[in-house]
Amino acid sequence: MAGGITETGEPYSAFVGLVYMFNLIVGTGALTMPKAFATAGWVVSLALISFLGFMSYMTTTFVIEAMAAANAQLRWKRREQEEINDSDSTSDYSDDDGMGRGRSEPETKPILSVREYRDRSVHERSGGHVDHFDIAERVEMGQMASMFFNKVGVNMFYICIIVYLYGDLAIYAAAVPISLMEVACGNHSCSAGSVKYNDTDPCWGSVTRKDAYRVFLSMFTVLLGPFTFFNAQKTKYLQILTSLMRWIAFTMMIILALIRIGKGTGEGTPPVATLSGVPNLFGVCVYSFMCQHSLPSLVTPISDKKRVGTLVFADYVLILGFYVLLSFTAIFCFKSSLLHDMYTLNFTDNCDVLNIPFLRYFLGLFPVFTISTNFPIIAVTLRNNWKTLFHRDGGTYPWVVDRVVFPLITLVPPIVVAFCTHNLESLVGITGAYAGTGIQYIVPACLVYYARRHLEPVVGRDAVNKHRSPFRHAFWVWFVLLWAGSCLMFVTANIILTDTKK
Repeated sequence: MAGGITETGEPYSAFVGLVYMFNLIVGTGALTMPKAFATAGWVVSLALISFLGFMSYMTTTFVIEAMAAANAQLRWKRREQEEINDSDSTSDYSDDDGMGRGRSEPETKPILSVREYRDRSVHERSGGHVDHFDIAERVEMGQMASMFFNKVGVNMFYICIIVYLYGDLAIYAAAVPISLMEVACGNHSCSAGSVKYNDTDPCWGSVTRKDAYRVFLSMFTVLLGPFTFFNAQKTKYLQILTSLMRWIAFTMMIILALIRIGKGTGEGTPPVATLSGVPNLFGVCVYSFMCQHSLPSLVTPISDKKRVGTLVFADYVLILGFYVLLSFTAIFCFKSSLLHDMYTLNFTDNCDVLNIPFLRYFLGLFPVFTISTNFPIIAVTLRNNWKTLFHRDGGTYPWVVDRVVFPLITLVPPIVVAFCTHNLESLVGITGAYAGTGIQYIVPACLVYYARRHLEPVVGRDAVNKHRSPFRHAFWVWFVLLWAGSCLMFVTANIILTDTKK
């Protein structure tokens, strides 16, 4: 998953929304995908990523439908409040008038019945047409969970998003020092392309590569960790810069790999299928298609939402094509045993692919710039989710808890994980397989299921949600939940069996 999108909420066109969504989804996960493809085999990888792309698209339509339902419920509650206010404002006039509105109806009558809601959904008091399912307000997933889930469900949602964000931060905290270590340890020799380095190999004199990695991780923590104690926001121009760098880097890697393959000098001979690599590939693919938690910030500012469904489908087709192109060019260009967890590093030590030193350094350092700008934002988001999880109505946190304890419990765990391991493929795989499954499959399916149940008594069966998912039958909701449960059991069983064999 890439970094966040626009924070201002300013309206933009549907095409710009498509570009934002593309940039949102395509991020760090894409750089770990080539090695996962090489490990699982190209046929299995192609089949699995296509199916997981379809599943992610389905749950994206679930979230968009739930957003529209949440907007409708908010409007209904406002109408209910207006009825209460109107009733209160006319009570003074109706006390002495037996024929008045306040006495003419039973006290047990609902403030806004289903029939009244249907009638008034056609016209506002001004006489204008109103679409109550229009996505005009940004309703985040946490707010939707509060609207449609019970207390246990809300807490489970926040625990799931917190675990996912922890995984995100651990991946970011490991990716930056790895890139810096590869560059600093002199891995740019033209003779280094066929060498696989170990953590115990020397970097500077008696300093090993693992020591260098931990030095850079310490520097990363000292420089970016303090942002967790404050508020950080990614500006529009910084977002444009990081997006531009990302696309220059991805385009370079694809073109360079294609050139080498076209010349007949590609070294990759990936297997057709290796089932032992499937669980990790599953986690990497789920992580790489992650966008559901950011959809409210992405979709709401789109000025014309009539074609949102079509654009989302087009985006997923483009992203799937991009992932397949990036990964297939990688696995046929480089030997599977030499593919790095971070794909950019394959271009820093092989002059047969890229013999321009400046560009090799650019690709080696590109994750440092893009990921470093995202880390503080993800950290602040995680800190705020912790605050929301423990918040009680009317309560406030002591200064020490608010400004010290919450930032520390946000920052320390992912840094500790990054100190213990820098296996990016495993970090991405585990984050995607567990927390990613919850955020991408279970939460959207439950949201759309309970949103439909909440709104039916209010708007009736005849009300049409123009943003409803093409997968509107209840079968698809249960299919997603069954798929998610099966995947969790399969991945867990594979981890247990793998550890038992060691």
